[in-house]
Amino acid sequence: MKLLITGHLGYIGVEMVSVLTERGHDVVGLDTGFYEGCDFAARPDDVPSLRVDLRDITPAHVEGYDAVLHLAALSNDPLGDIDPTLTYRINLDASVRLAEAAKAAGVERFVFASSCSLYGAGGDDLVTETAAFHPVTPYGESKVKVEQALVRLADDDFSPVFLRNATAYGVSRRLRADVVVNNLVGHAVTTGKVLLQSDGTPWRPLVHIRDIIAAFEACLTAPREQIHAEAFNVGRSGENYQIRTVAEMVADVVPGCEVTFAPGASSDRRDYRVDFSKIESSLTGYRSEWTLRDGIVELYDAYTASGLDAAEWTSSRYYRLKTIQDHLAAGRLDDALRWSD
Repeated sequence: MKLLITGHLGYIGVEMVSVLTERGHDVVGLDTGFYEGCDFAARPDDVPSLRVDLRDITPAHVEGYDAVLHLAALSNDPLGDIDPTLTYRINLDASVRLAEAAKAAGVERFVFASSCSLYGAGGDDLVTETAAFHPVTPYGESKVKVEQALVRLADDDFSPVFLRNATAYGVSRRLRADVVVNNLVGHAVTTGKVLLQSDGTPWRPLVHIRDIIAAFEACLTAPREQIHAEAFNVGRSGENYQIRTVAEMVADVVPGCEVTFAPGASSDRRDYRVDFSKIESSLTGYRSEWTLRDGIVELYDAYTASGLDAAEWTSSRYYRLKTIQDHLAAGRLDDALRWSD
């Protein structure tokens, strides 16, 4: 298939490009380049690409593709909080504009990277895809509204599907240190401490980026009736954890470290457990391969093999918010997060 991957130079995108290219797909990327140079251990694959701001998409950009895999977004809650208006303009308005352009250009499948964060404060029960939405951040709310807009666009010729990814972890050539598992392992390796930013009680569903990629790949070839305007929680049964349990697991893998709490650590409103039975039983071709412990071991091995130290770990390279703040301070980006030159 001929595929357009937005955000192909991001944390998940760089690895998705490699997997889908190896599978024989014709992959083109689209990215504005916020994180250019933020490489871990190796550079992304060189594939044909469009350097385009998501807000400037037209049907001409998406003509001739069999599917669009839409990853690009302001990628976490602190980054989204720089200016909530920008979160809605980029994550919501530009995403809907992209989908409208894809539909106008005759693209048949549109795979949207949604998020389990739209469940927000999910209560004590495992939440399924039919659960009520309780987003507690602009990021989570934007995901809800994009899904609702895509449902309205769905018709006989345009099939969107919503992959509600659990909290991602795992090694990538565009590593992120601002997701919880990657962060805990990084602190353990570079400081000897597993540093908790909250009181450790909230629950999180966790998923390796390779399993997210597997879900996107499955949506390309699954029967249309399985994916048309459908939502899937992406993860693995049994992979919901309290953050303190994650910390204890990291301490068990990384030699000689201890669990500590950051100054001011408190409770977190984002607290939910997710049911993954629908994707495991109803999406042809999807199979989860990773457990959390396997991912922690992978991260520990990669961090130690690269010689990761505290100076590199605390620099802006692997933190999305810090990288954007660097661009803003240097005048490379304006207040609307558009390139100045």
